[in-house]
Amino acid sequence: MRFRILGTIAVGDHGAFHTVPGLRQRSLLASLLIQAPAVVPVSTLYSELWGENPPATVENALQAHVSRLRRTLAQLAGKSAAGALLSRTSGYSLDVAPEDIDLNLFRTYIREAHRAMADADLCTAQKQLEEGLRLWQGRPLGDAALGPLCQSAVTEWEEEHLSAQEDLLWLRIRAGEPMGAVGELKRMSITHPWRERITELLMLALYQSGRQAEAITVYNAARLRLDDELGMEPSPKLRLLFQQMLNQDPALHGTGTFLRQPA
Repeated sequence: MRFRILGTIAVGDHGAFHTVPGLRQRSLLASLLIQAPAVVPVSTLYSELWGENPPATVENALQAHVSRLRRTLAQLAGKSAAGALLSRTSGYSLDVAPEDIDLNLFRTYIREAHRAMADADLCTAQKQLEEGLRLWQGRPLGDAALGPLCQSAVTEWEEEHLSAQEDLLWLRIRAGEPMGAVGELKRMSITHPWRERITELLMLALYQSGRQAEAITVYNAARLRLDDELGMEPSPKLRLLFQQMLNQDPALHGTGTFLRQPA
């Protein structure tokens, strides 16, 4: 039995994933997967499923949803799957191996990519990042992030996803493929206008593609936006990159070691 949380909540069996029916069933499963295999207190589950407006018989309502979810797991992945949802004194837990949750697989790929980068094996690092990012099938948890536990987790995971995308684009530029990175970086710069690393990467990709004027325009737009909306100047690092471009520094056509490598 495997679980997908990097997208709409789904249960996998024999290579096929099946969507979990019922919004509150999905939210319940999401809450249990986030904490698995730890126990999730019933008070947390009340908040995740009903927020500040729980039903008068909230304890019975939660028990009913747990029973439905057990039946759903049995239908989607066999009877043994239902036994993975355990009742505890203070709440419920899901007995599932870490590697059976796609988020943990994603994190394993990212760790391997960073290890490869530390060893200067950039080809392996790029492949590991591509495999990890391939696991993403949409917004984490889909529509099941109803409460603070799930919403906080989604925010954290989306940050990890964005960092991995930046790392992959950085590697593609390092590999001499700047033109292939420009379109994606432009899209990301619209969605994340305050993300300085995206600005750095877009400037470099444009510059290495022979589009110096566009690279300068990207910098000036970022500088004006920072000044108008936040009353700030670009960071020293971004200003240095701008000066290197104005001076046509030969290092900008090399490996790009001035850019921050992933930790």
